[in-house]
Amino acid sequence: MAGTAVVITTTDSDDEAQRLARGLVEARLAACVQIVGPVRSVFRWEGSVSVEPEYQLVVKTTRVPEVTEWIVGNHSYDVAEVVALPVVGGHETYLTWVADESSG
Repeated sequence: MAGTAVVITTTDSDDEAQRLARGLVEARLAACVQIVGPVRSVFRWEGSVSVEPEYQLVVKTTRVPEVTEWIVGNHSYDVAEVVALPVVGGHETYLTWVADESSG
């Protein structure tokens, strides 16, 4: 389905991951959000390499700009990770469901 994407973000707690996931689905910005974790993230921040546990959110949507804006506005991080990956194929019935549920 054209326009379907997977958006990935991370956060440092299960509570925030659940809050973000529920908020995205309740606002009809996402059809489904999977919470994975904890995962271990290795990253450079403010000149140092950090290794931290995080929870990854995998967001299924057709509304990338709105999801991005919502995550940035509701996230506790100074710089929230928001990476959108286009869906180039898949089970058409599922992709139709994603479109229907994230149509706003």
